[in-house]
Amino acid sequence: MAGCELTHLPRLSIDVALARRQHAAYEHALRDAGYTVERLEASPEMPDSVFIEDVAIVFDELAIVTRPGAESRRAEVPAVAEALQRFRPVRVIQPPGTIDGGDVLVAGRQVFVGLSTRTNADAARQMREILAPLGYTVREARVRGCLHLKSAVTAIAGGTLLANLAWIERGLFDGFDVVEIDASEPMAANALRVGDRVIYPTAFPRTADRLAARGLTLSFVDASEVAKAEGAVTCCSLIVN
Repeated sequence: MAGCELTHLPRLSIDVALARRQHAAYEHALRDAGYTVERLEASPEMPDSVFIEDVAIVFDELAIVTRPGAESRRAEVPAVAEALQRFRPVRVIQPPGTIDGGDVLVAGRQVFVGLSTRTNADAARQMREILAPLGYTVREARVRGCLHLKSAVTAIAGGTLLANLAWIERGLFDGFDVVEIDASEPMAANALRVGDRVIYPTAFPRTADRLAARGLTLSFVDASEVAKAEGAVTCCSLIVN
């Protein structure tokens, strides 16, 4: 993890032993929500592979395997594609498209693709061509101030989003019920909806209070070490329902 890709944060020392304990607790939260956890093998040449979300986007009908924006991450693709083939038909983003799964927000039949340092317009076009016949609408969103679109906005319930409105185009999400993060917690917009609950970092108590006030059931995890690598709770799993 010491060799992870960084775009916005300074490089800090990561306590790998603590990261492993935190990841085990994250896996426990997934199991407690009713999921079966399957691990894939990694290697020292894949320092970002814990952020498996970036390598695929899973829909009910198929899975789209990405072409990550950081070239160092493309070695992760074959193993993820092989694992997903047991559950879904797989489509693959082709060059010159680049896209990270962290830049893709799925909210019902609407798919928002964040154009960022990792994701380009050609990949968004390919996503549209793949998904339009299945009834999905694909819209592009400019990412500013953060690494990925889902650093700025995530889906936390049917029709409800959690967002840092300073980092997204507000009008793009008209029609959704938007819960704003607490302004003192700019990184608080990343939450993982699983089953009847939301997995959420312990680092953002003020925003957590806002979510609880909406009646959401929160499952708290400490994600301090992956946060040093510009990761968050959605990044560390692919959810295959």
